[in-house]
This record gives sequence, C-alpha cells and structure tokens, in this order.
Amino acid sequence: MALPQVKLDATEARLSGLTLPEGGWSAAARADAVARVRAMGLPHARDEYWKYTKPNTLVDAEVPSAALFASDEAPAFGERDRLKIVFVDGVFDAEQSDDLALEGIQIDRLAEASDIHWAKDLYGVLETKGQDPVERPLAALNTAFATDGVLIHVQSSPSKPINLIYRHGQETSDAILHHVIKVDAGAEVTVLENGPAAARFNKCMEVDIADTGKLHHIRLQGRDHERRAATHIFARLGTESVFKSFTLTVNGQLTRNECVIELTGDDAVAHVAGACMGDGSFHHDDTVFITHDAQNCESRQVFKKVLRNGATGVFQGKILVKPDAQKTDGYQISQSLLLDDDSQFLAKPELEIYADDVACSHGSTSGAIDDDALFYLRARGVPLEIAQDLMVIAFIAEAVQEVEDESLQEEIVGRVEGWLARRRG
Repeated sequence: MALPQVKLDATEARLSGLTLPEGGWSAAARADAVARVRAMGLPHARDEYWKYTKPNTLVDAEVPSAALFASDEAPAFGERDRLKIVFVDGVFDAEQSDDLALEGIQIDRLAEASDIHWAKDLYGVLETKGQDPVERPLAALNTAFATDGVLIHVQSSPSKPINLIYRHGQETSDAILHHVIKVDAGAEVTVLENGPAAARFNKCMEVDIADTGKLHHIRLQGRDHERRAATHIFARLGTESVFKSFTLTVNGQLTRNECVIELTGDDAVAHVAGACMGDGSFHHDDTVFITHDAQNCESRQVFKKVLRNGATGVFQGKILVKPDAQKTDGYQISQSLLLDDDSQFLAKPELEIYADDVACSHGSTSGAIDDDALFYLRARGVPLEIAQDLMVIAFIAEAVQEVEDESLQEEIVGRVEGWLARRRG
C-alpha cells in the first residue's frame, strides 16, 4: 500500500538531512533499515500507536532548540563506584569517560568496531524483529543512521555497574545512539543511564540475554525542560534469564519510551517499570509490548505518573501470550496521580492470549490525592505541602520497588523528593 503523501514527504525530508555511515560490518543492516523506514514512513498523528502522542518534533527535518541550563543538583549515581561512558550530544567523549576495560566484559564503540565483530550478528536484528506486529519506524531510523553507541559483551559478572551518561552541549543537537548488549549464560550486569542527552534524542538499545543471564537496567532521564526524546529497548530472553528495567523521568517537553520484549526460553522473567513527574507542557509516553513465547515465564509492567499544571501522561501496554506459552504469569498496572484538573492520563492496556493455562491481569486508574489520607496526615501536624509530597512518594513506591538494589531505590526516591522540593519553592 502506498504511503499517504504527507508521510512520504515528511519521511523524505527527514532522511535528506541525515548522512548514512558508509562501509563496515553494519552496512547491510543500515541499508535494510533505510528501506524499511521508506516502506513504513515516519510516524504520523493518525497512526494507531501515535494517536495519543504527536510525533512532529521527533520527525521534523528541522531540529528543535533546547536551551542549555546549569543545575546545582548532584550528578546521578555520583557517589557510586561505576564505569562511566560519556556521550556529549550523541558523541563519545573519551576525556570524560573511564577506561573501557573492566573484568568480565568487552566494550567497543559502535563508531570504531572492527569489521569482524560479534555485534554483526545482533545489530538491527532484534529491532527488525520488534517491528512485527507493530511498526516502530523511529527505531528503524536509528538502526540506519546511528553515529555512535557502545557494544557491550558481558562474559561474566563485572564488579561494578556500567554507567552511560548523556550530556547536552548544543542548543540544536540531534543525537542518534545505538547500543548492543549481549549477556552470556550465567553472567549478570547492571547498566545505569542518566542525563538530558540532547535537544532531540533518538536512542535504541538491543539486549540479548542467554540462558540464566541477568541484566538490571536503571535509567534517570534528566531535568532538561525542553528535551524531546524517543528511546527504544528491544530485549530477547533465554531460559531462566532475567531482564529488569526501571526509568524515572523528570520533565522534558516530549518523551516516548518504547520497550519490546520477547521471552523465548522457559522460566524467564521480565519486569519493566517506570515513574514520571511532570508539569506544564510535559508529555510522557510509555509504550510496552511483551511477548510470551515459552512456558512458565513471568512479566510485570508497573507504571506510575504524577502530573500537574496541564501535563499529559500516556501508557500503551500489551501482553501477547502465544499458544505454547502455558503457565504464563503476566501482570500490568498503570496509574496516574493528577494534582490538578488540567492534567490528563491516557491509557490503552491490552491482553492477547492464545494459551489456556495462564494468570494474566491488567488495570489502569487515574485520580487525585486521597482526601482521607491527606486529612490523616494533617491531623497529626504534617504541613499540607509536606503531606502531599508524602502521598506522591507513597504513590510511586510500587514502581520504585521493582529496582532490586535498595541503595538505588533510595537514590531514586531522593530524586523525586528533590523534584517536589523545587516545586514547593
């Protein structure tokens, strides 16, 4: 079917402003991705999976501007021993990064990887598979035009986490990063991400976890009020493997986080959770698609959004259970706390089940702070604003508890407390 002219024009305008990296082991995958982008067309507001989120600033040929700002907030994960990998406006910064050598892992830059590299068998593979049954053209655009990123091969269990840090240095930066992570059998790693990244940010992460491997992913999306970001995670899980991801988003003009997970081995576990705090023109979209294609697997989706002053939150989550995926345990909850009458929460939870021995549930609610609970705190001498903040922290607790490391839980709650305190001021 031919693309509508409006999509065709927008797609060609965007592509004309990008330069395809030439040569190397990724050339075939990039060429295929360009062809797929042209066949799909970039997202449009009339597309089913974009009807709640206007993609204009993510696809326009003109790069939106985002002012730079100074912050007195302590750097995320700054007190933690970690391996730092820094990107400034989508370009690796060797001076600010640590030595990429760490026991148990191999790390290479996408821009410098040799022609014979293990990532050749993975780059773009999970992204391509994740296009069915829902097209994700921004992810294909990323595979085609990503100029940098890291290729991480986890062979055992490194002694400290890997911290991917994104910094914003130019008001009109347009960053496209692509990471590939391969976790071997029995290996375990924690990947941290943080930073405002760029004026417009398109990031893709492909994660392949072998049998009994584990990956913990914690992401703090920073305070840049004018950021526009589209992120994608594509994960494939083997037998008895574990993938757990949590994201805290604070402010930003537009954030669309997509997560596509396929459980292909029996007894695999996938948890995806998130919390966001925003006001004013803030628009935040979590879109998740989890496919159960093996027996006795568990998945959880837990998302909490705190919105005020006209902010908008979106959740689109699906659990697909294939015919042979018996004894599936799938749980999905999305909730919003609206701190005024101007904000809105749009939710589209979905279950599609073809097996008969499963336990799957989903729920979605939206509401204001509970007056009875607020009265209880006020009656015990807690000032109104402090009482409201305590209610907000209690609201997001279920999502934060998906993070296994208690010290990371504490840091996340501290970030939320900081956001609340700034708004009291």
